[in-house]
Amino acid sequence: MSAGELLGVEPLELKFPFELKKQISCSLQLSNKTDDYVAFKVKTTSPKKYCVRPNTGIVFPRQTCDVIVTMQAQREAPPDMQCKDKFLVQSVVASPGAAVKDITPEMFSKESGNMVDEVKLRVVYVSPPQPPSPVPEESEEGSSPRPSVSDNANMTTREYVFAESREQIEPQEKSSEAPALISRLTEEKNAAIQQNNKLRKELELMRREVSKQRGGFSFMFVVIIAVLGILLGYLVK
Repeated sequence: MSAGELLGVEPLELKFPFELKKQISCSLQLSNKTDDYVAFKVKTTSPKKYCVRPNTGIVFPRQTCDVIVTMQAQREAPPDMQCKDKFLVQSVVASPGAAVKDITPEMFSKESGNMVDEVKLRVVYVSPPQPPSPVPEESEEGSSPRPSVSDNANMTTREYVFAESREQIEPQEKSSEAPALISRLTEEKNAAIQQNNKLRKELELMRREVSKQRGGFSFMFVVIIAVLGILLGYLVK
C-alpha cells in the first residue's frame, strides 16, 4: 500500500509561526479517499512538545476530519530556526460502523499483518507576521487642519445654497436698517427745531413783558427766564 492511499493529508508541512513563550497551533485535514471506514492515529518524535486533538479517530467514507496540532510554549529558539521534529499519520481500514472506542493499538501494528498506510510530515518554523507600520500623520502638532478640496466637494447642494443665501441676505438687512435710522434721526431733529422755535417765541414774549413793566418783575420771573435761556442754549447745541 502506497503512502496516502487511504487518507489524503494536507498540508504535508506543519508550519508554526514561531514565537518564544507562546503556544502556537496549526491544523491538518484528513480526507477519506475510500468507501470504507478508516481509522487513523497521529504520532510525533516529540510527544512532550506537541498536543494533538484528536490524536486518534474514524473518518467516514468520502468524508474529512480536521486535526489541531499545538506546540507548547518554548523558552529557547532552535539554532537557525531549524526543526527536526517529525509527525506520522497512520491509517487502516476499520470495520463498517466502527467508532473511536473500537480503535486499539493492535490495529496499527504491521507485525500483526495489518495493512497500515503511513504519511510523514515535516515541521517548519516561520517568522510571525509583522504588524503594519503606523502611518505618520501629515498635520503638524498644534496646527489646525486645513480643509481639503475633497471636504468642499462633499458639501451637499442644500448646504451650498444656504451659504450663498446667507451672504446675500445679511447686506440687504443692513441696507434696509439705514433708511429707517436716518428717518428717525430726521424726525427727532425737526421736533427739536420746532421746540426751539417755540421757546424762542415764549422768551421773546417774556422780554416784551419785562420791558413794559421795567422794574416790576419778581425774582422768580428772573429765574424762569434764566432757565429758559439755558434750555434754549442746550437745544441749539
